[in-house]
Amino acid sequence: MTQQPLGGRAATAGLLSLDFPMSLGTFEQYADAQRAVDHLADHDFPVQDCLIVGTELRQVERVTGRLTWGKVLAGGAASGVWLGLFVGLIFALFGTSDALAVLVSTMLFGAVFGVLWAAAGYAATRGRRDFTSVSQVVATRYELLCEHKHAARARELLQQLGGVDPQLGFDPQRHQDPDPS
Repeated sequence: MTQQPLGGRAATAGLLSLDFPMSLGTFEQYADAQRAVDHLADHDFPVQDCLIVGTELRQVERVTGRLTWGKVLAGGAASGVWLGLFVGLIFALFGTSDALAVLVSTMLFGAVFGVLWAAAGYAATRGRRDFTSVSQVVATRYELLCEHKHAARARELLQQLGGVDPQLGFDPQRHQDPDPS
C-alpha cells in the first residue's frame, strides 16, 4: 500500500483532478457554479467527485496611481523600518544590551537600507513604469465537472434547480455518458 505525501504538488494534483471527468455545463458567474454544487450537496450527491474549473482566463490590471520619487522613497523607508524592527526584536530578545537602543538603531539602519534599495530599483526602470497597480488573473467562465459515473444523476438534480438550465447551456446530447451502465 502506498501513501501520498501530505503536502506538495502530488497531493494537490490528486485533489484537483478527476479520473474520468464529464462536463455538466458552464456558468458565467462563479456564484452560479457554486450554487449548482450546493444544490447537489443538499441532495446527498457525492460532491467530492466534482470540480469547478475556471476557463477563458485573462489578466486584469488596475492602475492605482502615479509613482513618484517621493512615494518610492517613502515606501522603501517604511519597508526598511519594518525589517529593522524585526531584526531589532531578535537582537533584543537574545542580546544583553539596552533593548530600546537596539530597536531604534536597527529601525534607523533598516530605513536607510530600504530607501537606498528602493531608489536603486526605481532608477533601474528609467521611467518605463511610473505607476502603481494591482493585477489578478480571472476566469470568464466556470465549468462544472463530475466523475462520469455520477453524471446522469447530477444532470437530473441540476434540472430541478430553478433557473439553472439557461445559464448552464446544458445540451443532453453533448454530455452523454461514455458507458450508460
